[in-house]
Amino acid sequence: MFQWWTKKRLTVANQRGFTLIELMIVVAIIGILAAIAIPLYANVQARARIAKAQADARALASAVSIYSAHMGNLPPTLAALSVSVSNAQGQVAGPFMSGTVATPTGWSPTYAYNLSLAAGTFNISATGDLTTVSLP
Repeated sequence: MFQWWTKKRLTVANQRGFTLIELMIVVAIIGILAAIAIPLYANVQARARIAKAQADARALASAVSIYSAHMGNLPPTLAALSVSVSNAQGQVAGPFMSGTVATPTGWSPTYAYNLSLAAGTFNISATGDLTTVSLP
């Protein structure tokens, strides 16, 4: 005949936990996954800043092109994009940008705007994160 303490003892003895080897294997797998994932996501902020600079440069280049189409010449500075202007026919347009565009954190203080009046071309650039974003 079974005693009540014998039955309880059998249920405790039949329960199994994880061995030390199994726990070490799981920790090793987690370590390997972390070693792969951390470098992949470490430069996410840098890629986001580069993407912002590219988008801003495209928006500025677009605004310069619209200004040029309206006025017949390139704006002297990027600040000229944030005011209303009147062309030779008396048509008023603008502002072409809502204000000055700030570069991403850690990048050069402002977007550089270089224009060549003789060639009728312009270049917008910014530098940071070991990258230069430049649009003709």
